[in-house]
Amino acid sequence: MDHYDELSLEAVSTEPLAERPSNVHISDFGSVCPPRANVGSFLDSLPDILAGRDIKRIIEAVVTARHHNLPVIFCYGAHVVKVGLAPVVIELIKQGILTSIATNGAGAIHDVEIAVVGKTSEDVATALPCGRFGMAKETSEFINGAAQQAYQEEIGLGTAIARGIDSSGAEHTDLSILAAAYQQQIPATVHVALGTDINHMHPSADGAAIGAGSLRDFRIFAHQITKLRDGGVIIVAGSAVVLPLIIEKSLAVVRNLGYKIGAFTGVNLDFMKQYRSALNPVARAGEFGGEGITLIGHHEINIPLIAAGVLEKLS
Repeated sequence: MDHYDELSLEAVSTEPLAERPSNVHISDFGSVCPPRANVGSFLDSLPDILAGRDIKRIIEAVVTARHHNLPVIFCYGAHVVKVGLAPVVIELIKQGILTSIATNGAGAIHDVEIAVVGKTSEDVATALPCGRFGMAKETSEFINGAAQQAYQEEIGLGTAIARGIDSSGAEHTDLSILAAAYQQQIPATVHVALGTDINHMHPSADGAAIGAGSLRDFRIFAHQITKLRDGGVIIVAGSAVVLPLIIEKSLAVVRNLGYKIGAFTGVNLDFMKQYRSALNPVARAGEFGGEGITLIGHHEINIPLIAAGVLEKLS
């Protein structure tokens, strides 16, 4: 059998193109940014479509939050430091735009190394096979010593590290995000998974001290979440697991204690989509009546753009 029945298309109904709903309109198109334009003009020239729209929404959310004295909580992984963004984050802290910061153990490690010697991020592929990876003396002694101080004084691990950098007299303390937070007297918390950081391999590491300091930081961070009312913003940049889970557990305990969480904006900035950061804070923001935004791209491009847009609008 060589011939089969075909569906007849003679009765297909059509509609006028002008009356058909469309997702893209010329009003959303970008424009050519004029030479020597300011940052705002450049951002305005972006298409109001997909990432072009999202970056403008993030900037507007941060600006609105600060206009209304609402929190902008910035959670960042080590990659933000490693790609050279400390000066950008520090400026946002100094200008009062970020109201608290949180990082993981690796973020603190890179921050310390930048402050002490002005360089960080060893070549793991070269150092690991010969048994030298993670064996820098000063880094681990500094952080493990700060953990002991946090334990003895019953303060957060982030505060102890930040204070230690600020008072160290190190050559590059001006490039420490943690020290900047300490100087501006905003909470800086460090959230550690034991056994994941290079300082945990050293004999000076005390699990009880590190764990106690980091657990205290969890409670400090959770207190910041209680302030996340309508219009607040929480941003995760470059953390796939630890910081998204800290956000999730903080939301859980804050609600358990009866605090009301308003409709906040949850932002995830990363160079690839990750499961947990897509939930926390992006999906969670929607569950609390707010807005979740994921912007995929290189930190070294997107974060300076967002910062410049926010600083210009607030100026």
